[in-house]
Amino acid sequence: MNQVNRRKAFIVAIALMAAGLGVTACGRSQDAPGPQLALDAPLPTTIPPGTRLVIGDPTTQRVLEHTGWIKDLPFEVQWAQISGGPQVTEAFHAKALDVGSAANIPPIHATWVGIPVRMIAVRLRTEPYKYPLFELGVSPKAKITSLADLRGKKIAYSPGQVQGEIVLRTLAAQGLTTQDVTLVELPSTGDVYPNALVTGLVDVAPLGAGVPTKRYLDNYAKDGGKVLRHPPFRDDLLNLYVREETLRDPAKAAALREYVKFWARAAEWTRTHKEEWAQAYYVKDQGLSLQDARFVVAASGDSVIPRDWSEAIALQQASIDTLAKAGGQKPFDAAQIFDRRFETIAADAVAPVKTAQNEAQP
Repeated sequence: MNQVNRRKAFIVAIALMAAGLGVTACGRSQDAPGPQLALDAPLPTTIPPGTRLVIGDPTTQRVLEHTGWIKDLPFEVQWAQISGGPQVTEAFHAKALDVGSAANIPPIHATWVGIPVRMIAVRLRTEPYKYPLFELGVSPKAKITSLADLRGKKIAYSPGQVQGEIVLRTLAAQGLTTQDVTLVELPSTGDVYPNALVTGLVDVAPLGAGVPTKRYLDNYAKDGGKVLRHPPFRDDLLNLYVREETLRDPAKAAALREYVKFWARAAEWTRTHKEEWAQAYYVKDQGLSLQDARFVVAASGDSVIPRDWSEAIALQQASIDTLAKAGGQKPFDAAQIFDRRFETIAADAVAPVKTAQNEAQP
């Protein structure tokens, strides 16, 4: 099945999922639309009975299941095994998803393809250059020993994901443009990028640091596969984002306000329970050995949930400008895709936990 057919099949699958979920999944249960919430109105705090969110945030889901906190969610939830920009964008387009989890580029791409979205939660790495989220996988068949060898090479490229920005910034750091290489447009979902590297379809592809790079090296380092660090720029902005349409629903806006708190609580739990998280997720869910799981957790570093989004907005603006210049898109003000009504909610949710931890230390 070629790429176009795979894309069509995925869209059909999403549409069928939306139909199966019914109106209450991502719409209102009433036949007539209810009152609309202005995007600058205060967030409601009351969640009506029967409110449901469809959430594509697998990592948070696993933490909530493991800790038992999932039973404390004050609304109904339908978990969707959807993550990453392309899948979230398709699900948003089909109105089959309320909340998506991804890096920073998907909300930008959604805006450019006509899906109005807002970011409602943000995480940043505390040591972004020591622990990047992505690294550059090199094909065993490629004659590449450093980034200086990229000219003329075939590079996997996904314009709607952070991997695409990584490629563009890496080329710029080497004094190259997209005309100096061959960009092979491929979705980075599943094993597409590792398979493309192994078969020689591409010479270089951005891989997620951690599980993807560990598996790639375990399987192909003996054949000459390797991983290179991209130049020192930040690739670490993680976020939750939603359709503006979802935010206009007062009941869902109230539920989102609470979900952000659980998201923050889950993130803080993984930061302070590294060994337990390694076993519960990377061993039991991802199939790594305990030794590899510990390696991945250690290599992931720590993240922080900022109470002020100014740095995140500046990072997003730099990404918008970079992608707009390369892709011929119209740049826009990054602040427009941040819903700053949520700005302090996540950080405030974990502040008491951090205070208690600090007081407990000798």
